[in-house]
Amino acid sequence: MRNRIIITAFIAVLGIFKTINADAQKARSGIKGGLNASNLYIDDINDRNPRYGFNVGLFTQVPLIEGTLYLQPEIGYSTKGTTARYNILNTFQGETTFKLDYAEVPLLLTYKIGNVIDIQAGAYGGYLVNASSKSKADNGSSSEVLLNKDNYRNFDYGLSAGLNIYFGKLMVGTRYNHGLQQIANTDAARTFLGDSKNSVGQVHIGITF
Repeated sequence: MRNRIIITAFIAVLGIFKTINADAQKARSGIKGGLNASNLYIDDINDRNPRYGFNVGLFTQVPLIEGTLYLQPEIGYSTKGTTARYNILNTFQGETTFKLDYAEVPLLLTYKIGNVIDIQAGAYGGYLVNASSKSKADNGSSSEVLLNKDNYRNFDYGLSAGLNIYFGKLMVGTRYNHGLQQIANTDAARTFLGDSKNSVGQVHIGITF
């Protein structure tokens, strides 16, 4: 009787581990969206405020090592930019808001801890879809179009790292994108932006299927 109980318990434990392992091997696909807090690293400008915007995207996972390591390609849309204060040769004293919108393709390595946590690292490439800026001087004057899309590089790229937590089909996550490409493409843009690059922190929620 005792041996039968032990054997039954052993079989039950094996069944549980088999279920957990099978569940852990499931690749996910889904849709996600959330909030961005973006900034630009601008030389000699310490007074910068983030631009708050949004991110949306689709993703899928391709197994490299079943149950552990996955390749996660994505396609999405992300807003970036900043608001910075300037004092240029005592001729312009005020602030300028930069708004940059990108279509992006991240490619991430995803390490799974069970079927609950994904730790991610990789890179992204982006194409500039829209760009605008607004400058407001301390004397009250303003310019709606200071720099347009032609003043910026069309392509952006950088490094990404993030974490996702799953509650069934619901996903909650965070990510940081660090740009490696200088975004200014003209002398006019470099006057304000120097060799600045994008920097974006994200939080998002999603649904998997």
